[in-house]
Amino acid sequence: MDIKSIDLKSVDHVLTTTRAVRKRLDLDRPVEPEILKECIEIALQAPTGLIGETWHFLVVTDRDKRAQLAEVYRRAVEPYNAGREVPDQYLSMVANLPQDERRQGQLKRLFESSAYFTEHIHEVPVLVVPCVKGRVETAGPGAQASLYASIFPAVWSFQLALRARGLGSALTTVHIYYEREVAKLFNIPDDVTQAALLPVAYFKGSDFKPARRLPGLARTHWNMWGNASSAATT
Repeated sequence: MDIKSIDLKSVDHVLTTTRAVRKRLDLDRPVEPEILKECIEIALQAPTGLIGETWHFLVVTDRDKRAQLAEVYRRAVEPYNAGREVPDQYLSMVANLPQDERRQGQLKRLFESSAYFTEHIHEVPVLVVPCVKGRVETAGPGAQASLYASIFPAVWSFQLALRARGLGSALTTVHIYYEREVAKLFNIPDDVTQAALLPVAYFKGSDFKPARRLPGLARTHWNMWGNASSAATT
């Protein structure tokens, strides 16, 4: 396909409207295995470190296995939904950031949809656990960046491919507090890292919109941290 024939409007629409879907997942409509396979094939075109292709996708469709995974998720997410201090340094820092009216409204909707999703997660027809070979939790930031950079581009491509086909998903990571328990449930090898948990289902409605975000320039630094100007400096 020639670059000039790409429909930028459609591409940009998918990129800017791929929301985390929780309350609008269709819990009754089955997801065809062929679509999942197709989206995984697309996802595996993503960049990966040294062309290692260390990624794996655990696709859970069995009712009992989904229920077991859902129970682990509920235990992990309960402190978050209850509003207690969470054992996550990054999210604790984020929670203490100044909250304007826009962010307060977004957080309220987030917790409402999270509570609904927690109640119904076992009903979602497909749960996907993206994994990557290797363990870096005791390594430095360089090794951690390399490992997660080798799986999350594929995860996002998978979500975009789903979105373009009428399926929704939500990237969650909270179950990883019980990662070893999940590994035992699914016979995941000890040298494999679970990167996320994604519910996958067809979504209801079609009015997804871009989120209200701060303008890009508010988070862009030119040539030096804190420099908001794109003018060349000498």
